[in-house]
Amino acid sequence: MQEIDKSIPFDGRDISLKVGLLAPQAGGSVLIQAGDTAVLVNATRAQGREGIDFLPLIVDYEEKLYAVGKIPGGFLRREGRPPERATLTSRLIDRPLRPLLPSWLRDDIQIVATTLSLDEDVPPDVLAVTGASVAVLLAQIPFYGPMAAVRVGLIGDDFILNPSYREVEQGELDLVVAGSPDGVIMVEAGANQLPEEDIIEAIDFGYEAVQELIQAQRDLIKELGIEIVKAELPEENEALKQFISDRVTDDIKQILSKYDLDKKGRDTALDVIKAEKIESEIAELPEEDPIKTATIEDSKAIGKYFKALTKKLMRSQIVEDGIRVDGRKLDEVRPISCQVGLLPRRVHGCGLFKRGLTQVLSLATLGTSGDAQDLGDDLHPTSEKRYLHHYNFPPFSVGETKPLRSPGRREIGHGALAERSLMPVLPSQEEFPYVLRVVSEVLSSNGSTSMGSVCGSTLSLMDAGVPITKPVSGAAMGLIKEEDEVRILTDIQGIEDFLGDMDFKVAGTDSGITALQMDMKITGLSMDIIAKAIHQALPARMHILEKMLEAIDKPREELSPFAPRLLTLKIDPDLIGMVIGPSGKTIKAIVEQTDSKIDIEDDGTVIIAAVEAEKAERAKKLIYNMTRKLNEGDVYLGKVTRIIDIGAFVEVLPGKEGMIHISQLAEGRVGKVEDEVAVGDEIVVKVRNFDNKGRLNLTRLGIHPDEAAKARAEAE
Repeated sequence: MQEIDKSIPFDGRDISLKVGLLAPQAGGSVLIQAGDTAVLVNATRAQGREGIDFLPLIVDYEEKLYAVGKIPGGFLRREGRPPERATLTSRLIDRPLRPLLPSWLRDDIQIVATTLSLDEDVPPDVLAVTGASVAVLLAQIPFYGPMAAVRVGLIGDDFILNPSYREVEQGELDLVVAGSPDGVIMVEAGANQLPEEDIIEAIDFGYEAVQELIQAQRDLIKELGIEIVKAELPEENEALKQFISDRVTDDIKQILSKYDLDKKGRDTALDVIKAEKIESEIAELPEEDPIKTATIEDSKAIGKYFKALTKKLMRSQIVEDGIRVDGRKLDEVRPISCQVGLLPRRVHGCGLFKRGLTQVLSLATLGTSGDAQDLGDDLHPTSEKRYLHHYNFPPFSVGETKPLRSPGRREIGHGALAERSLMPVLPSQEEFPYVLRVVSEVLSSNGSTSMGSVCGSTLSLMDAGVPITKPVSGAAMGLIKEEDEVRILTDIQGIEDFLGDMDFKVAGTDSGITALQMDMKITGLSMDIIAKAIHQALPARMHILEKMLEAIDKPREELSPFAPRLLTLKIDPDLIGMVIGPSGKTIKAIVEQTDSKIDIEDDGTVIIAAVEAEKAERAKKLIYNMTRKLNEGDVYLGKVTRIIDIGAFVEVLPGKEGMIHISQLAEGRVGKVEDEVAVGDEIVVKVRNFDNKGRLNLTRLGIHPDEAAKARAEAE
């Protein structure tokens, strides 16, 4: 392929597309660059495998340390397991790309995006999304594109395109919009409780910019003489489709109109009519019958056409009758129940959220600063995560049996969405110095478990006594689009997600939106439909929020008795080494003595955690006394540590020892030191002075009885 370097003027910063230069054996390859960030994206297509009945698309995003001129650490000196950030970027590329590839395609397709150079002012993720579209076009894979993505930030009252990491942190919005020629195809956003109208305006602003990148791709492909491949649908067996339709259409309609059936009952009833009225009849047909021959040649044909007919009838019922399979109206939310404090109080906070058959149990744990997740690495600005949300989706939640594995991309993505939804309402570190972890266990799934996690997490945090500024609720919106007929569904359940066209998750407070995530199964949506979906989600969110507040209307005033009690103090950073001691000996002794956990930050902030407040106070006192400055005239209760001929040494504070000269032990003449004190005695002493070498001199003379009583009380 000829080498072309195309520059796209884009909002004051050029985006460069280099093709024909790298990876000549990949199906399609592009180096996409903005600033000093460069991402190589390759698309490759291979022969399909036998028995595959889905689109086998794999998307991988990689970050290499050479991108910032660093060598990996560790024994192997190689990059290790991809961080969570890379997994989320892989999903960000996959989500707008997948609906633009024909669902009937069975060839293996792999997209690999690798960051070769990184400029911290230019995040690579949206470049990788646009680069994936270019690579697919160059590989001449059937595609309903081009597609592109941009990030939109909000600084003050102004939207900005593709903001830097710093601008995202300082702004009120972090929105990624991906679009195709047919409309918006994907939205991912975190927001600081922004009104619906601001979010809609931001999406529209982003999509306008996306169209510039789409046109640039069209120009590039035209320049290369490549046509966009939009393959027609494969031929279908019309005779078999008609055979199935004639026998079960009325039965499927009847099942879909039995609104009292739950998910399991509906699925079972559909399986029965498929087996009794289709599979059994076909089995009795002669071997030479073309219907039977078709099912022998394609063992999955019956299931495919039966599912397609069910999808068509379900969608028709919604479009024509305005009634869903569970009897709800289009804008109606399923029955909701909420509960807190379900588990023993050793669990710091617990919230059970149920919406229809979807059930999520969220559990909150409070930790210390040492429990924060360190996100800093050589590729990204140093940061740490004080709020962790982990989402688990066990197989029993959908009545299946599978081996338990480590969290997959879906679990990581849903956890990140719930985490992002609650970030704007969390208390500051100064106000509430705890690290927070919430684990959402999906116990039963029938649609919108991610939004169930948002609601369950809010309940669990309030149950734990975390002073969140506002409770957050969430709802998932769906879509049925048949030509010009469009129906937006509130609170979609599993079958509506599976057979529908959109999954649009909206989370927020009564003041505004905190997170969005929209995925499509069609090739794009207009802004009018997106705006309507966002507006329709508002009353649903408020209804759900009202039900949540019936269970707990504000954060508990008291923490769980099993939650750690945190105390903080500030010490001179130069004294950190003394508190830690050689090989950590000193701080380990304090931890063992007080049954506490102690974290010391570089600026001298000491955070002490203990389940019992008294033990935390004891640890704080020990560290305070170790690091406090001694002044002339201060009075302490000290312990005699050793005796010499001319006096006694007394430890007045941990690690701080001074001497009482024999002349300062008592009024009048003292013959022997041992006549007044013995090793181990606790005595009240006053700081007399410091000599010219900084040594501490003490006295027992001139101490008022009130000073002595106060010193003894402080030492207890």
